[in-house]
Amino acid sequence: MADDRHEPPRYNRYRAHRRPFARGEDELTAVAGARSRAGRGRLPPPPSAGSPRRRRPSGAGWRRWATRKRIALGVVGLLLGWLALSLALFLISSHFERTPLPGNVAATLDPAGNPLTSPNNILVLGSDRRQKDSLEPDAEKTGFGRSDTIMLIRTGGGHSARLSIPRDTAVEIPGYGLQKVNAAHSIGGPALSVKVIESWLGVPINHVVEVNFENFPALIDAMGGVDYTGGCIISRLDGGFARGGYTLRLPAGTHHIDGRQALAIARTRENLCAPNETDLQREEHQQALFDAMKQRLMSLSSFLRLPWIAWNAPPAIISDMSGPTLLELFGGLALSGTPPTRLLRPTGALMLPDGEEALTISEAAKRADVASFMSG
Repeated sequence: MADDRHEPPRYNRYRAHRRPFARGEDELTAVAGARSRAGRGRLPPPPSAGSPRRRRPSGAGWRRWATRKRIALGVVGLLLGWLALSLALFLISSHFERTPLPGNVAATLDPAGNPLTSPNNILVLGSDRRQKDSLEPDAEKTGFGRSDTIMLIRTGGGHSARLSIPRDTAVEIPGYGLQKVNAAHSIGGPALSVKVIESWLGVPINHVVEVNFENFPALIDAMGGVDYTGGCIISRLDGGFARGGYTLRLPAGTHHIDGRQALAIARTRENLCAPNETDLQREEHQQALFDAMKQRLMSLSSFLRLPWIAWNAPPAIISDMSGPTLLELFGGLALSGTPPTRLLRPTGALMLPDGEEALTISEAAKRADVASFMSG
Protein backbone atom coordinates (compact mmCIF):
# COMPACT_ATOMS: atom_id res chain seq x y z
CA MET A 1 0.00 0.00 0.00
CA ALA A 2 1.42 3.30 -1.08
CA ASP A 3 2.40 5.74 1.60
CA ASP A 4 0.93 9.24 0.78
CA ARG A 5 1.76 10.98 4.03
CA HIS A 6 4.34 13.18 2.31
CA GLU A 7 2.08 14.49 -0.51
CA PRO A 8 1.28 18.26 -0.23
CA PRO A 9 -2.32 19.21 0.40
CA ARG A 10 -4.36 20.40 -2.55
CA TYR A 11 -6.31 23.75 -2.56
CA ASN A 12 -9.00 25.09 -4.88
CA ARG A 13 -8.58 28.68 -6.19
CA TYR A 14 -11.60 30.97 -6.53
CA ARG A 15 -11.68 34.42 -8.38
CA ALA A 16 -14.11 36.96 -7.04
CA HIS A 17 -16.13 39.20 -9.40
CA ARG A 18 -14.86 42.81 -9.70
CA ARG A 19 -17.09 45.17 -7.82
CA PRO A 20 -18.42 48.36 -9.44
CA PHE A 21 -16.16 51.43 -8.88
CA ALA A 22 -13.47 49.11 -7.52
CA ARG A 23 -10.83 50.78 -9.65
CA GLY A 24 -11.60 54.18 -8.24
CA GLU A 25 -11.53 52.80 -4.70
CA ASP A 26 -8.22 51.07 -5.34
CA GLU A 27 -6.72 54.32 -6.65
CA LEU A 28 -7.99 56.29 -3.66
CA THR A 29 -6.68 53.63 -1.31
CA ALA A 30 -3.27 53.74 -2.98
CA VAL A 31 -3.13 57.53 -2.80
CA ALA A 32 -4.27 57.51 0.82
CA GLY A 33 -1.64 54.95 1.68
CA ALA A 34 1.07 56.96 -0.03
CA ARG A 35 0.06 60.16 1.78
CA SER A 36 -0.23 58.33 5.05
CA ARG A 37 3.26 56.96 4.67
CA ALA A 38 4.65 60.40 3.69
CA GLY A 39 2.68 62.17 6.41
CA ARG A 40 1.31 64.80 4.01
CA GLY A 41 -2.20 65.19 5.30
CA ARG A 42 -5.62 64.65 3.80
CA LEU A 43 -6.59 63.56 0.32
CA PRO A 44 -7.86 66.11 -2.16
CA PRO A 45 -11.57 65.80 -2.82
CA PRO A 46 -12.37 63.40 -5.64
CA PRO A 47 -13.64 64.95 -8.88
CA SER A 48 -17.38 65.33 -8.99
CA ALA A 49 -19.30 62.99 -11.17
CA GLY A 50 -19.61 64.14 -14.74
CA SER A 51 -17.02 66.93 -14.48
CA PRO A 52 -14.66 66.88 -17.48
CA ARG A 53 -11.02 66.29 -16.80
CA ARG A 54 -8.78 69.25 -17.72
CA ARG A 55 -6.30 68.24 -20.33
CA ARG A 56 -2.86 69.73 -19.86
CA PRO A 57 -0.79 70.59 -22.92
CA SER A 58 1.89 68.23 -23.91
CA GLY A 59 5.29 68.91 -22.37
CA ALA A 60 7.03 69.94 -25.63
CA GLY A 61 4.22 72.31 -26.71
CA TRP A 62 4.03 73.94 -23.31
CA ARG A 63 7.78 74.52 -23.22
CA ARG A 64 7.75 76.05 -26.71
CA TRP A 65 4.97 78.48 -25.80
CA ALA A 66 6.65 79.50 -22.56
CA THR A 67 9.99 80.03 -24.33
CA ARG A 68 8.45 82.25 -27.01
CA LYS A 69 6.65 84.31 -24.41
CA ARG A 70 9.83 84.83 -22.42
CA ILE A 71 11.73 85.85 -25.56
CA ALA A 72 9.00 88.35 -26.56
CA LEU A 73 8.91 89.87 -23.08
CA GLY A 74 12.69 90.06 -23.04
CA VAL A 75 12.80 91.89 -26.39
CA VAL A 76 10.11 94.38 -25.29
CA GLY A 77 11.96 94.96 -22.02
CA LEU A 78 15.23 95.52 -23.87
CA LEU A 79 13.65 98.06 -26.25
CA LEU A 80 11.99 99.96 -23.41
CA GLY A 81 15.23 99.97 -21.44
CA TRP A 82 17.14 101.30 -24.47
CA LEU A 83 14.61 104.12 -24.88
CA ALA A 84 14.65 104.92 -21.17
CA LEU A 85 18.46 105.09 -21.19
CA SER A 86 18.43 107.42 -24.20
CA LEU A 87 15.79 109.64 -22.60
CA ALA A 88 17.78 109.90 -19.37
CA LEU A 89 21.00 110.74 -21.24
CA PHE A 90 19.24 113.44 -23.27
CA LEU A 91 17.79 115.10 -20.17
CA ILE A 92 21.08 114.93 -18.28
CA SER A 93 23.00 116.33 -21.25
CA SER A 94 20.38 119.08 -21.69
CA HIS A 95 20.86 120.14 -18.10
CA PHE A 96 24.66 120.09 -17.98
CA GLU A 97 25.95 120.36 -21.56
CA ARG A 98 23.52 122.66 -23.40
CA THR A 99 24.42 126.34 -23.90
CA PRO A 100 21.53 128.71 -23.07
CA LEU A 101 20.57 131.74 -25.15
CA PRO A 102 21.20 135.26 -23.85
CA GLY A 103 18.69 136.30 -21.20
CA ASN A 104 17.13 139.05 -23.33
CA VAL A 105 15.73 136.57 -25.87
CA ALA A 106 12.84 135.34 -23.68
CA ALA A 107 11.20 138.79 -23.64
CA THR A 108 11.02 138.85 -27.47
CA LEU A 109 9.22 135.51 -27.83
CA ASP A 110 5.47 134.95 -28.04
CA PRO A 111 4.00 132.39 -25.61
CA ALA A 112 2.75 129.12 -27.07
CA GLY A 113 1.45 125.74 -25.95
CA ASN A 114 3.06 122.33 -25.98
CA PRO A 115 5.15 121.91 -29.18
CA LEU A 116 3.79 118.37 -29.50
CA THR A 117 0.09 119.29 -29.51
CA SER A 118 -0.08 123.06 -30.22
CA PRO A 119 1.20 124.99 -33.26
CA ASN A 120 4.60 126.56 -32.61
CA ASN A 121 6.86 128.70 -34.80
CA ILE A 122 10.56 128.05 -34.20
CA LEU A 123 13.27 130.32 -35.59
CA VAL A 124 16.38 128.31 -36.51
CA LEU A 125 19.63 130.27 -36.78
CA GLY A 126 23.19 129.31 -37.66
CA SER A 127 25.96 131.81 -36.95
CA ASP A 128 29.06 132.28 -39.12
CA ARG A 129 31.20 133.13 -36.10
CA ARG A 130 34.47 131.18 -36.23
CA GLN A 131 36.62 129.87 -33.43
CA LYS A 132 39.26 132.23 -32.04
CA ASP A 133 42.12 130.20 -33.54
CA SER A 134 40.57 130.15 -37.02
CA LEU A 135 42.91 131.15 -39.86
CA GLU A 136 40.09 131.74 -42.36
CA PRO A 137 40.48 135.13 -44.09
CA ASP A 138 37.98 137.80 -42.94
CA ALA A 139 36.45 135.38 -40.45
CA GLU A 140 34.39 136.92 -37.64
CA LYS A 141 35.75 135.55 -34.34
CA THR A 142 34.05 137.76 -31.77
CA GLY A 143 30.49 138.84 -31.05
CA PHE A 144 27.42 136.94 -32.26
CA GLY A 145 28.36 136.67 -35.91
CA ARG A 146 26.05 136.95 -38.90
CA SER A 147 23.39 134.31 -39.31
CA ASP A 148 24.36 131.96 -42.13
CA THR A 149 21.15 129.97 -41.73
CA ILE A 150 17.71 131.53 -41.19
CA MET A 151 14.69 129.24 -41.25
CA LEU A 152 11.24 129.14 -39.68
CA ILE A 153 9.71 125.78 -38.70
CA ARG A 154 6.01 125.41 -37.90
CA THR A 155 5.11 122.22 -36.04
CA GLY A 156 2.68 120.82 -33.47
CA GLY A 157 -1.10 120.39 -33.50
CA GLY A 158 -1.06 118.80 -36.95
CA HIS A 159 0.98 121.61 -38.58
CA SER A 160 4.12 120.99 -40.58
CA ALA A 161 5.86 123.68 -42.64
CA ARG A 162 9.31 125.16 -43.22
CA LEU A 163 10.19 128.58 -44.60
CA SER A 164 13.79 129.48 -45.49
CA ILE A 165 14.86 133.13 -45.61
CA PRO A 166 17.86 134.06 -47.82
CA ARG A 167 20.47 135.68 -45.61
CA ASP A 168 21.19 138.44 -48.14
CA THR A 169 17.58 139.71 -48.11
CA ALA A 170 17.30 143.46 -47.46
CA VAL A 171 15.26 144.42 -44.36
CA GLU A 172 14.92 147.46 -42.13
CA ILE A 173 16.83 147.08 -38.85
CA PRO A 174 15.75 149.56 -36.16
CA GLY A 175 18.48 152.11 -35.58
CA TYR A 176 20.65 150.80 -38.44
CA GLY A 177 18.53 151.40 -41.53
CA LEU A 178 18.40 149.07 -44.52
CA GLN A 179 20.67 146.05 -44.00
CA LYS A 180 20.92 142.40 -44.96
CA VAL A 181 18.72 140.31 -42.68
CA ASN A 182 21.70 138.29 -41.40
CA ALA A 183 23.25 141.48 -40.01
CA ALA A 184 20.58 141.61 -37.28
CA HIS A 185 22.25 138.68 -35.51
CA SER A 186 25.67 140.32 -35.71
CA ILE A 187 24.33 143.60 -34.30
CA GLY A 188 22.05 142.37 -31.51
CA GLY A 189 22.22 138.59 -31.40
CA PRO A 190 19.20 136.26 -31.55
CA ALA A 191 16.98 138.75 -29.68
CA LEU A 192 17.29 141.35 -32.47
CA SER A 193 16.91 138.63 -35.13
CA VAL A 194 13.58 137.63 -33.57
CA LYS A 195 12.33 141.25 -33.50
CA VAL A 196 13.38 142.01 -37.08
CA ILE A 197 12.01 138.82 -38.66
CA GLU A 198 8.80 138.92 -36.63
CA SER A 199 8.15 142.52 -37.68
CA TRP A 200 9.14 141.98 -41.31
CA LEU A 201 7.08 138.83 -41.88
CA GLY A 202 4.26 139.46 -39.39
CA VAL A 203 4.75 135.94 -37.98
CA PRO A 204 4.83 135.29 -34.20
CA ILE A 205 7.97 133.47 -33.09
CA ASN A 206 7.61 131.17 -30.06
CA HIS A 207 11.06 129.59 -29.72
CA VAL A 208 14.63 129.96 -31.00
CA VAL A 209 17.06 127.17 -31.87
CA GLU A 210 20.60 128.15 -32.77
CA VAL A 211 23.06 125.61 -34.14
CA ASN A 212 26.26 125.37 -32.11
CA PHE A 213 28.68 124.63 -34.93
CA GLU A 214 31.53 123.81 -32.58
CA ASN A 215 29.66 120.70 -31.35
CA PHE A 216 27.78 120.03 -34.59
CA PRO A 217 30.34 117.54 -36.02
CA ALA A 218 30.14 115.36 -32.89
CA LEU A 219 26.36 115.00 -33.39
CA ILE A 220 26.79 113.92 -37.03
CA ASP A 221 29.45 111.39 -36.02
CA ALA A 222 27.20 110.05 -33.23
CA MET A 223 24.59 109.40 -35.93
CA GLY A 224 27.16 107.41 -37.92
CA GLY A 225 27.29 110.06 -40.62
CA VAL A 226 24.55 111.00 -43.10
CA ASP A 227 23.87 110.40 -46.79
CA TYR A 228 24.08 113.80 -48.46
CA THR A 229 22.85 114.39 -52.03
CA GLY A 230 23.75 117.58 -53.85
CA GLY A 231 25.90 119.33 -56.39
CA CYS A 232 29.67 119.70 -56.44
CA ILE A 233 31.20 121.58 -53.48
CA ILE A 234 34.79 122.68 -52.94
CA SER A 235 35.14 124.69 -49.75
CA ARG A 236 38.02 125.80 -47.55
CA LEU A 237 36.90 125.93 -43.93
CA ASP A 238 39.08 127.96 -41.53
CA GLY A 239 41.55 128.69 -44.30
CA GLY A 240 41.67 125.13 -45.68
CA PHE A 241 44.39 122.54 -45.23
CA ALA A 242 47.08 125.03 -46.24
CA ARG A 243 46.33 127.18 -43.18
CA GLY A 244 45.54 124.45 -40.68
CA GLY A 245 41.83 124.31 -41.47
CA TYR A 246 39.77 121.86 -43.49
CA THR A 247 39.19 121.55 -47.23
CA LEU A 248 36.07 119.84 -48.53
CA ARG A 249 36.04 118.34 -52.03
CA LEU A 250 32.69 116.73 -52.75
CA PRO A 251 31.68 115.72 -56.31
CA ALA A 252 28.04 115.96 -57.35
CA GLY A 253 25.88 113.02 -56.31
CA THR A 254 25.14 111.10 -53.10
CA HIS A 255 27.89 110.64 -50.52
CA HIS A 256 28.09 109.32 -46.97
CA ILE A 257 29.69 112.19 -45.07
CA ASP A 258 31.06 112.58 -41.54
CA GLY A 259 30.85 115.46 -39.08
CA ARG A 260 33.66 117.62 -40.49
CA GLN A 261 32.27 117.31 -44.02
CA ALA A 262 28.77 118.19 -42.82
CA LEU A 263 30.11 121.25 -41.00
CA ALA A 264 31.92 122.41 -44.14
CA ILE A 265 28.68 122.12 -46.17
CA ALA A 266 26.69 124.05 -43.55
CA ARG A 267 29.27 126.86 -43.33
CA THR A 268 30.28 127.18 -46.98
CA ARG A 269 30.10 130.80 -48.09
CA GLU A 270 32.16 130.49 -51.26
CA ASN A 271 31.87 127.34 -53.35
CA LEU A 272 35.02 127.12 -55.49
CA CYS A 273 33.39 124.41 -57.59
CA ALA A 274 30.67 126.89 -58.63
CA PRO A 275 32.00 130.46 -58.25
CA ASN A 276 28.77 131.95 -59.61
CA GLU A 277 26.64 130.20 -57.00
CA THR A 278 24.19 132.57 -55.29
CA ASP A 279 22.76 132.66 -51.81
CA LEU A 280 19.83 130.55 -53.04
CA GLN A 281 22.10 127.65 -54.00
CA ARG A 282 23.85 127.85 -50.62
CA GLU A 283 20.44 127.61 -48.95
CA GLU A 284 19.69 124.51 -51.03
CA HIS A 285 22.91 122.83 -49.84
CA GLN A 286 21.94 123.47 -46.22
CA GLN A 287 18.39 122.23 -46.72
CA ALA A 288 19.70 119.03 -48.32
CA LEU A 289 21.96 118.52 -45.30
CA PHE A 290 19.11 119.00 -42.81
CA ASP A 291 16.90 116.59 -44.79
CA ALA A 292 19.69 114.00 -44.74
CA MET A 293 19.97 114.38 -40.96
CA LYS A 294 16.25 113.86 -40.43
CA GLN A 295 16.17 110.79 -42.68
CA ARG A 296 19.10 109.35 -40.76
CA LEU A 297 17.39 109.96 -37.42
CA MET A 298 14.34 107.99 -38.57
CA SER A 299 16.41 104.95 -39.60
CA LEU A 300 17.03 101.69 -37.71
CA SER A 301 20.76 102.41 -37.45
CA SER A 302 20.01 105.59 -35.48
CA PHE A 303 17.86 103.61 -33.05
CA LEU A 304 20.84 101.41 -32.35
CA ARG A 305 22.93 104.56 -31.80
CA LEU A 306 20.20 106.36 -29.87
CA PRO A 307 22.03 106.80 -26.52
CA TRP A 308 25.04 108.40 -28.27
CA ILE A 309 22.78 110.67 -30.33
CA ALA A 310 20.78 111.61 -27.23
CA TRP A 311 23.94 112.63 -25.39
CA ASN A 312 25.44 114.67 -28.27
CA ALA A 313 22.27 116.44 -29.46
CA PRO A 314 21.86 119.05 -26.66
CA PRO A 315 25.44 120.43 -26.92
CA ALA A 316 24.83 121.08 -30.63
CA ILE A 317 21.77 123.23 -29.80
CA ILE A 318 21.53 126.69 -28.23
CA SER A 319 17.90 127.31 -27.33
CA ASP A 320 15.44 128.92 -24.93
CA MET A 321 13.78 125.51 -24.52
CA SER A 322 14.51 123.15 -21.64
CA GLY A 323 15.25 119.45 -22.11
CA PRO A 324 11.61 118.26 -21.75
CA THR A 325 10.37 120.96 -24.15
CA LEU A 326 13.03 120.01 -26.69
CA LEU A 327 11.84 116.40 -26.46
CA GLU A 328 8.29 117.58 -27.17
CA LEU A 329 9.57 119.57 -30.14
CA PHE A 330 11.44 116.58 -31.57
CA GLY A 331 8.35 114.44 -31.05
CA GLY A 332 6.24 116.91 -32.97
CA LEU A 333 8.79 117.05 -35.79
CA ALA A 334 8.94 113.25 -35.97
CA LEU A 335 5.14 112.95 -36.17
CA SER A 336 4.78 115.74 -38.75
CA GLY A 337 6.99 114.08 -41.35
CA THR A 338 9.32 115.98 -43.68
CA PRO A 339 7.52 118.84 -45.44
CA PRO A 340 9.14 120.54 -48.42
CA THR A 341 11.01 123.71 -47.49
CA ARG A 342 9.48 126.81 -49.01
CA LEU A 343 12.11 129.40 -49.91
CA LEU A 344 11.27 133.10 -49.89
CA ARG A 345 12.08 133.75 -53.54
CA PRO A 346 13.66 137.15 -54.24
CA THR A 347 11.90 139.30 -56.81
CA GLY A 348 14.64 141.89 -57.25
CA ALA A 349 17.90 143.39 -55.97
CA LEU A 350 19.19 146.72 -54.72
CA MET A 351 22.40 148.39 -53.59
CA LEU A 352 22.75 149.00 -49.85
CA PRO A 353 24.25 152.21 -48.42
CA ASP A 354 27.49 150.34 -47.64
CA GLY A 355 27.86 149.36 -51.29
CA GLU A 356 26.82 145.69 -50.94
CA GLU A 357 24.15 144.19 -53.17
CA ALA A 358 21.10 142.72 -51.41
CA LEU A 359 18.02 140.80 -52.49
CA THR A 360 14.47 142.15 -52.33
CA ILE A 361 11.13 140.37 -51.99
CA SER A 362 7.88 142.02 -53.02
CA GLU A 363 5.09 142.39 -50.48
CA ALA A 364 2.76 140.22 -52.58
CA ALA A 365 5.30 137.37 -52.82
CA LYS A 366 6.09 137.65 -49.11
CA ARG A 367 2.42 137.54 -48.07
CA ALA A 368 1.78 134.49 -50.25
CA ASP A 369 4.72 132.56 -48.81
CA VAL A 370 3.83 133.51 -45.23
CA ALA A 371 0.18 132.50 -45.70
CA SER A 372 1.27 129.11 -47.05
CA PHE A 373 3.65 128.67 -44.12
CA MET A 374 1.04 129.50 -41.47
CA SER A 375 -1.54 127.17 -43.01
CA GLY A 376 0.93 124.29 -43.34
